[in-house]
Amino acid sequence: MKLRKVSAAAATALVLALTATACGGDDGGDSNSGSGGGDKIKIGIKYDQPGLGLKEPDGSFSGFDVDVATYVAKELGYEPNQIEWVETKSADRENALSRGDVKMIAATYSITDERKEKVDFAGPYLLAHQDLLVKADSDIKEGTDLNGKKLCSVTGSTSAQNVKNEIAPKAQLQELGGYSECIAGLQSGALDAVTTDDAILAGFAAQEQYKGQFKLTGLKLSNENYGIGVKKGDTATLNKINDALEKMVSSGAWDKAVTDNFGPANYKNEKAPKIGQIVQ
Repeated sequence: MKLRKVSAAAATALVLALTATACGGDDGGDSNSGSGGGDKIKIGIKYDQPGLGLKEPDGSFSGFDVDVATYVAKELGYEPNQIEWVETKSADRENALSRGDVKMIAATYSITDERKEKVDFAGPYLLAHQDLLVKADSDIKEGTDLNGKKLCSVTGSTSAQNVKNEIAPKAQLQELGGYSECIAGLQSGALDAVTTDDAILAGFAAQEQYKGQFKLTGLKLSNENYGIGVKKGDTATLNKINDALEKMVSSGAWDKAVTDNFGPANYKNEKAPKIGQIVQ
């Protein structure tokens, strides 16, 4: 009887151990050591932003955010084949981190005081600006040139409304479902300009099918400091990411990533920002 009791207890302990093993690590990656080993790391990105975060038809991923995140993951001990890319919509970024769906997010994630109440940010790793994308032969050079013109942005974005309220009150706003639709309208001549962050616009303009058709006006209508979001309080990961970003800049890998992803659009990017330095 004692032997049976011990066997039953041992079996119960084994089941519990296996259950704990199966359930463990569901936090977007190795949250303690920061070393990949045989584990995977889940990283949130955009799937629909050319030049930044794009899921290609063959299932691969490309873009500046992808290159930055891949470099950072490597410094944390993860090889590219250990990265699980997770589509992270803008409205769900804070929740994805707090739930542990992903370990970090690199998805044109502007650092703001409001967001810092919910998540911690490494970086910034890119300083972008709100800008205008127009046809290569367009005579639009200043914001006031948009008066009477058709200006596009996506539904729910404040970019176009900011231009209308503060710069060109007679601009004709067109809100569409996605930036791809805005770009298509610009290409066809149905629209005169598209507005959002210059890095996003440069990514679209750099696509092969659009090469040479568009230009950025370089107006710098706002400052957008892109950071890598991590779960609130995860200081260990935050510090490791910051170290990786500094190494990426000093090694020249950051400049290469900018050229590879934005070069065809003649994107006049700012120099790599200093870690912790937010430009207002």
